[in-house]
Amino acid sequence: MNLPPNPGTARGRGRGSKRNEEANRGLAPQLGQSQLAGIEASGGSGDAQLVHAMQKAKLSDVQVQVSEGDPRGSVRGRRLITDVVHSRPQGMTTKNGVSGHRITVQTNYFKVLKRPNWTIYQYRVDFTPDVDNTRLRRAFMHEHRSLLGGYIFDGTILFCTNQFKPVQNSPYVLELVTKSRAGENIEIKIKAVGSVDTADAQQFQVLNLILRRAMEGLNLQLVSRNFFDPQAKINLENFRMQIWPGYQTSIRQHENDILLCAEIAHKVMRTDTLYNILSEAIRDNDDYQTAFKRAVMGMVILTDYNNKTYRVDDVDFQSTPLSKFNTKEGDISYVDYYKKRYNITIRDFKQPLVLSRPTEKNIRGGNDQPLMIIPELARATGMTDAMRADFRLMKAMGEHTRLAPDRRIERLRMFNRRLKSSKESTETMKSWNIELDSALVEIPARVLPSEKILFGNNKKFICDVRADWTSEFRSSSMWKHVDINRWCVITPGRNLRETQEFVQMCIRAASTMRMNIAKPIYDEIRDDRNGTYSQAIDNAVAKDPQIVMVVMRSQNEEKYSCIKKRTCVDRPVPSQVVTLRVIAPRQEKSAGLMSIATKVVIQMNAKLMGAPWMIDLPLRGLMTVGFDVCHSSKDKNKSYGALVATMDQRESSRYFSTVTEHMKGQELSEHMSLNMTCALKTYREHHGSLPERILFFRDGVGDGQLYQVVNTEVKFLKGKLDEIYKSAGKTEGCRMAYIIVSKRINSRYFANSRNPVPGTVVDDVITLPERYDFFLVSQAVRQGTVSPTSYNVICDNMGLSADKLQILSYKMTHMYYNFSGTVRVPAVCQYAHKLAFLVAESINRQPSAGLENQLYFL
Repeated sequence: MNLPPNPGTARGRGRGSKRNEEANRGLAPQLGQSQLAGIEASGGSGDAQLVHAMQKAKLSDVQVQVSEGDPRGSVRGRRLITDVVHSRPQGMTTKNGVSGHRITVQTNYFKVLKRPNWTIYQYRVDFTPDVDNTRLRRAFMHEHRSLLGGYIFDGTILFCTNQFKPVQNSPYVLELVTKSRAGENIEIKIKAVGSVDTADAQQFQVLNLILRRAMEGLNLQLVSRNFFDPQAKINLENFRMQIWPGYQTSIRQHENDILLCAEIAHKVMRTDTLYNILSEAIRDNDDYQTAFKRAVMGMVILTDYNNKTYRVDDVDFQSTPLSKFNTKEGDISYVDYYKKRYNITIRDFKQPLVLSRPTEKNIRGGNDQPLMIIPELARATGMTDAMRADFRLMKAMGEHTRLAPDRRIERLRMFNRRLKSSKESTETMKSWNIELDSALVEIPARVLPSEKILFGNNKKFICDVRADWTSEFRSSSMWKHVDINRWCVITPGRNLRETQEFVQMCIRAASTMRMNIAKPIYDEIRDDRNGTYSQAIDNAVAKDPQIVMVVMRSQNEEKYSCIKKRTCVDRPVPSQVVTLRVIAPRQEKSAGLMSIATKVVIQMNAKLMGAPWMIDLPLRGLMTVGFDVCHSSKDKNKSYGALVATMDQRESSRYFSTVTEHMKGQELSEHMSLNMTCALKTYREHHGSLPERILFFRDGVGDGQLYQVVNTEVKFLKGKLDEIYKSAGKTEGCRMAYIIVSKRINSRYFANSRNPVPGTVVDDVITLPERYDFFLVSQAVRQGTVSPTSYNVICDNMGLSADKLQILSYKMTHMYYNFSGTVRVPAVCQYAHKLAFLVAESINRQPSAGLENQLYFL
């Protein structure tokens, strides 16, 4: 590759001599290669995790210095199971509902039959003379495995089930001797530090790490934080990609038993290296440096030689593999370092180096220098937007990753059989006195009553197992419609005819739903540049339209952002953006055009404060609120929190919405309380009083944020709302239920080896004893396995039973007006996500307050 050579000195492979020393510790084997026989069986990659876990348990007052190895890369893989957060409201007697008919479902859980009954002892291990390499330390310890019994060793800290008695007149409990390959005697001195009992919550962290050790015996490969099977990889050669099947596992205490949750996972591995991407950038661009930077900045990459992942923060075109960096043995070039350290020959000496900056955690650990990586040795991971937009690729991947329930169940059983039949795995489990059941856990569930969907003219539709009522609009009018008498359509002049034909179709579709749409004013634009669209929107808004339809030739994020900024911020007006590919498809694909026109009309009606349909709501004076967070695509330190609230839906189809920008790690309580105050003010102006009850659904909360949400956010919000209610003369304060909604969970359940029908709720056995929680499947899927949604009730003084809250949550999944069917989460959560995503991706600023009562973001 003809790049300008630069033999000058670069910043280190990692972080100078200290970094180089640490780089020798705890390196995982290369992808696709077997682990070192015998050594890793007793000292695998989970050991550093256990050290952190046990030290977090405050085993002893004795401070132990731990050698972690390089904490860059799989940081998430080292993430601990967070402390148990007790969020179950005090005085709650039962969280089990009663409505619906009862069924039995299978889950993706296995019962831990033998509850471990051990005390784990912690020891500090020193080597004389000192041994730098962690693998060698583990190998030396492995020679004494018969004496140690079941143990985990990270290179410095040893945990095992055996308690060794102190040696008289010595600070050590064991002094062992072993020989190095060179024949040198190595003394191993082991000193007692502390212990942890099975009664401690930290035992589950230990159990999970023992399970990971057992999984290493299945010849699985640890990539980031999960295990995958490179032998079973699926090659998608046409797309230069591989799919590695694998497993996500966790052990924890559930209602009555300790259960292992096992979920089938897939890792998309690209065969492209950064060097391939660089070659393409040089071939296709005059300014290859800018093109390469644009392609790789922010990308997560995988280095096969140490099985770690890094984020690309920059590219250094002044450095090459011939550049040198400092180590404790002196300066060394990258070429020589990789040959000496990994026996890897770098082929191109002129390629630039990519740079990964230290994270906050690295800086706290004293590692403040950037890490330099060779493009030739780094594999691109994940998928680009272009790949996601490739229908053929997504279809090819879906054939292997979207497993139907029966295939998923068979894979789970196969995993269990492998775990029980592998010699290394069974020895590991046996040494820690752990045994797994062979059968998937079966649990009671209920199917909630089907929901009635209400249309105009008192027409009702009983929701069936498809949870879809799109076809009903052919013969039904909408619950509440807003006639469109003034509207503008902005379209490229050359595509006027196709646009007019689609508009006529929309007018016909509206008339079948008893809605009147007048002919629009057309604005033909001469080109489709951003400035032209902006000017056309300004001209249209001057005519005071109810809504503006904007036609784009094809999907284009930059143009879409320009249009939405103009219509949501500068010239606030509800807008409907459509592309020619959708509204004027090729002849062979035009069969579903009337269906598209119907959906566009429903969407425009919802944006104008109409209500396409309604559900049977038993409660008066109920405000439903959804909150979600979306991270900015332009600035990773910025996020946008969106709040969407209903008025009393029995009387009004008006909403309130607002978005607040906040920085990474910033406390959300104050923003949320301020936004809720504005929502209550709007409700009071509209209805003349405050809501009787508030049902608050909070999305976007990871397990690590649960403590902060429970102990800070909810208390602050509840206190603020109580103030408002008491000042309005309601001495009992605000009646509110605050529920955390989680979609990204690993729990699955199956009814007769098929997907459970919409409305299937589980509130026992696999739920958690410290929570007031339940699982609900609200949507139907045509492919793969349906994912339940987890609902965790943090605070509740609404006065409703668990059964009523489950039913109400299910009802709210029917009210998302962008899809005439049920969705995975309550509609207000989906609206909040839609709004936060629009602002984070396209607008990047606060939308106009003039639109806050409309669903303009649909």
